[in-house]
Amino acid sequence: MNLKRLTVGTFNLYNLNEPSMPVYTDRNGWSQAEYDLKIDWTMRVIRMLRPDIFGFQELWHASSINRAVEASGLAGEYDVVAPPGATGERIVCAAIVRKGLMSSDPDWIVNFPDKFVLQSSGDDPQTPEIRVDIDSFSRPVLHFTIKPREALDDVHVYVCHFKSKAPTKVFRESWFRADEATYKKHVTGLGSAISTIRRTAEAAALRFMLSEQMKGTGTPVIVLGDINDGQHSNTANILTEQPRYLVGDSVGGGDISLYTAQTLQEYRNTRDVYYTHIHQDVMESLDHILVSEEFYDNSRKRVWMFDGMTVNNDHLNFDNHKETGTNDHGIICATFKYKPIKAEARAIVEGDV
Repeated sequence: MNLKRLTVGTFNLYNLNEPSMPVYTDRNGWSQAEYDLKIDWTMRVIRMLRPDIFGFQELWHASSINRAVEASGLAGEYDVVAPPGATGERIVCAAIVRKGLMSSDPDWIVNFPDKFVLQSSGDDPQTPEIRVDIDSFSRPVLHFTIKPREALDDVHVYVCHFKSKAPTKVFRESWFRADEATYKKHVTGLGSAISTIRRTAEAAALRFMLSEQMKGTGTPVIVLGDINDGQHSNTANILTEQPRYLVGDSVGGGDISLYTAQTLQEYRNTRDVYYTHIHQDVMESLDHILVSEEFYDNSRKRVWMFDGMTVNNDHLNFDNHKETGTNDHGIICATFKYKPIKAEARAIVEGDV
């Protein structure tokens, strides 16, 4: 396979489970009519956008995404990547990948790396010790490789879904019940802090894995997912390592940096109109496509050039997802065209001529 263009997308499926199966505390789940609407809408999105890779979050049952792909009429074009144990009892990340593009078996990463540590005695005498004991992802991270060009290295793809901003339900904890009079007034603040710590740890653990893989290797990487945080959040900054975006000569790029499709698109717009989620009338960008320097326009090691991003989010203006089958996140796709930096330009940049 030698693609001239590579299109990748991320799509939160909004708790796609089989009808009548429990979803969180909703013991009845989706009715058959609601489920049929979800399958219809999901398949229409797939058929309309047709990316080479679609990373999915909030899938419960593998049969449901298989059914949506079948209904789209595109089953012959895609491999469905879902864990064999996805039978409706837990939430997983999944994907569809254009046939012939995958170059490895998929893997769902549950545990943080063995040597990953979040502990510090403090930077100065005034800073108390801190230790965060979290050792696994809330939602296993999907990892696989693709080979869009035969002569090029495999591209590593990660599909992730981090802990939401919703406050953790601390009222269920024994320490809360033991002194409810004290803690009841703090339920939101404490719950939100715990969710933030968990999401931060998940971002740091994935960053740890990415740095191990990317440092000094020239390994191309794509991260797709709902990180439940915005473009300039600490969560995103940890994942990307806040690279410098250069405009002009191709002298940029960072060995372990990731670049957001949102920022690359902003270079082509006169204003920022990007959002993928609405909560209490606040529009946020929670869903992201992050790419390594091989996909960054101004990188000295560019192989693929950004060629635009679409955001399908009109359905977020209506809070009737059960009645329409829509999801509660925007769907983003980014396209990259094969356009390596010219050898002579690279030689000039690197001082070889």
